[in-house]
Amino acid sequence: MTIDIHETGEIKIAEVTSDGFVINNKEDGLDLLGNLYFQGFDHVILHKENIAPDFFNLKTGIAGEILQKFSNYRVKLAIIGDFTGHPSKSLQDFIFESNKLGQINFFQTLDEAIKKFSKK
Repeated sequence: MTIDIHETGEIKIAEVTSDGFVINNKEDGLDLLGNLYFQGFDHVILHKENIAPDFFNLKTGIAGEILQKFSNYRVKLAIIGDFTGHPSKSLQDFIFESNKLGQINFFQTLDEAIKKFSKK
């Protein structure tokens, strides 16, 4: 796992990348949040390909529990990747609602995520 730091103004953003999955289960997500929070990050970017497919199956509860913790700790999260072809209507609805609220966001590109985090 690699953490690339993007700074924009006073905001320090952690972009987490890996050759494999960073999040396989709830515990991985909570460990990642704790690690990044301890390092002083309150903006995090993850890539869709670094998150196990079960995360995106809302019935597993993995996404709900992890994303609730990010919200509780007020750590903004962006997940970047192509979600347009995902067959789950509930996931598409979840993405739409999350993007409206702004704490958890789903974007196509890294530039979109950084631009969103740059706005106060």
